[in-house]
Amino acid sequence: MNKKLLPLAVAGLCGAAEAAMVSEPVAYEIDGEAFEGLLVYDDAVTAPRPGLVMVPNWLGVTERSAEKAARAAGDKYVVLVADMYGKAVRPSNADEARAAASALRADRALMRKRAQAAVDVLKAQGDAVELDSARLGAIGFCFGGGAVLELARSGADLAAFVSFHGNLDTPNPDDARNIEAPVLVLHGADDPSVSKEQLDGFVAEMKAAGVDWQLVSYGGAVHSFTDPYANVPGRNEYHPRVAQRAFQAMNDQFDEVFAAQ
Repeated sequence: MNKKLLPLAVAGLCGAAEAAMVSEPVAYEIDGEAFEGLLVYDDAVTAPRPGLVMVPNWLGVTERSAEKAARAAGDKYVVLVADMYGKAVRPSNADEARAAASALRADRALMRKRAQAAVDVLKAQGDAVELDSARLGAIGFCFGGGAVLELARSGADLAAFVSFHGNLDTPNPDDARNIEAPVLVLHGADDPSVSKEQLDGFVAEMKAAGVDWQLVSYGGAVHSFTDPYANVPGRNEYHPRVAQRAFQAMNDQFDEVFAAQ
């Protein structure tokens, strides 16, 4: 693999200790189709760390998703950025991203299959990086948050699932009965992309299935509150304080579940 040192500005998101944060392309196949994700981790850490599959927003595998993965990874995790579209599909604008994401949202079985494939790829990275493959979780952002919830509904064998400002709807709410690990949803209270109907439906779904779930609703936050590049006031907008709280909530969740393993 080609190891790429992430820009120092990215490392700064995680603190001075992450000056060695790197990103490596990881090629794999699903049913004969080529996919390529990114393995992101702090190369200065020599002890095995838990791993997280990260499903990015609807733009897919990009430099910006690598930056987000670096922030999530810090010196605590190895993160695999999942390729949900295939190596040949790299959206360059919102229209292309909407088309690619909509196709997967219309086929939840395929969405789950591709997310699970990324989990399997991450498990296999122990020879490339110091990874504790017995301690794995999943996180996702926007479109990726919804994909991670679908992965949970598939019954995936992971320690926890965390959605950041993701879609909460599903065509098969009864599938929540397959969820066997904690679910944490980090939601902007003023997010116009998630309707009250969708929010209420998710709560009812989790309750009916008896899931170990949490929903944190951040006042004053809209969609994409963890994205430093989001700048559509009132709709998609970065909220640094809320982003920091959300990443801390993610770390607290994984600290809890990994300590119990």
